[in-house]
Amino acid sequence: MENPKKKKSALLQFISNKYVWVLLFFIIWMFFLDNYSYFDHRFLNKQIDELETNKEYYQEEIKKDEQNIKLLKNPNQIEKYAREKYYMKKDSEDIYIIEFEDQRIKDSLLEAQ
Repeated sequence: MENPKKKKSALLQFISNKYVWVLLFFIIWMFFLDNYSYFDHRFLNKQIDELETNKEYYQEEIKKDEQNIKLLKNPNQIEKYAREKYYMKKDSEDIYIIEFEDQRIKDSLLEAQ
């Protein structure tokens, strides 16, 4: 049989060891108090991921805009674009905008999102 006092003294000896205290202090410092703490790194990594996602989105939008710019170098395409997007017309024309019920519902749902 082992002496229970010896077990307590071994545990007490471990806890009272100065290296254990230094290690414990270091861990607490690195996780919570340091400028480069673990939690700050997690937050910054989330921001980096979010910004990379935004970057991909904007790069695709730039590609779409570049294609539109190439198309709009043609005068006929400019006229077509102005008619479709801005409902422009020639002086001798009348324009009638026809909206279907299904399309209005879809548009209103998209705007709500």
